Amino acid sequence: MSKNNLALLAAFTATTIYALNHTIAKVVMPKFIEPLGFVQLRIIGAAILFWIVSFFITKEKIKINDFKKIFLATCIGMFINMIAYIKGLSLTTPINAGLISTLTPLFVLILSYIFLKESITTKKIMGISLGFFGAIILVIMGDNYTKNAPNPFFGNILLLINCLCYGSFLIVIKNLLAKYHFVNLVKWMFTIGIFLNLPFGYDQLMSVEWKKIPFDGFWRISFVVIGTTFFTYLLNIYALKRLTPTKVVIFAYMQPIIAIIYAVLSENDKLDLVKVISCIVILSGVYLVTQKTR
Repeated sequence: MSKNNLALLAAFTATTIYALNHTIAKVVMPKFIEPLGFVQLRIIGAAILFWIVSFFITKEKIKINDFKKIFLATCIGMFINMIAYIKGLSLTTPINAGLISTLTPLFVLILSYIFLKESITTKKIMGISLGFFGAIILVIMGDNYTKNAPNPFFGNILLLINCLCYGSFLIVIKNLLAKYHFVNLVKWMFTIGIFLNLPFGYDQLMSVEWKKIPFDGFWRISFVVIGTTFFTYLLNIYALKRLTPTKVVIFAYMQPIIAIIYAVLSENDKLDLVKVISCIVILSGVYLVTQKTR
């Protein structure tokens, strides 16, 4: 298999893990662990795993000046991004999370136009507008308040912030990937992320009663820490090293399909008319954005 195809496979696998995570992580909070404590656990676990992997892969040193960009990428991708996602997911539904995640390519396109000077066409502008219109439908007309979704409106807003931050993270880190091994970069980002999130997640993490968590809770927590945090960052950044940010996030449009199927089959969410309409509108916008210009 060619390196380009491996990169595409990595991006697809990461998207699948993300889609399943919307439901798997939702069940864990706040039953077994509070959202901010979960973020802290994810970052600590991923940092340990990336440091272990780095001992077998690279011993390169990062220049002091580049730590400024690494710190910025960490603030966006391992601090604001994770807190917005986990907290937003705890307030809304898994299907909403899957639908809103498809807006990431639209944010990447806008940011690539602003910072990387990539061209933008009338068709793509229409796609961006359509995608955001679909998101507005979901945010305003989405689920009523329930026990599992205590504040879907605010939760959806936080998920939008998550998409913006993740798109920004891909733009910021792209240039660094040309200079350093991706494992070396990510291990430092997660290490810095531990200290950035510590004031917010420490108390919640320390309050977890581990002895009372059943196997169902442990495998879900392990999936989020190892799969959603370690492997998805590993896979996405590997893909990003060989593909453009726009190509990597195109796979995000598959998330709602996988997320909806898993959420409905596992009986952790239900599909309604608003979600169907939002899905059609958002995916139509993403389709226009991802079409190649002749």
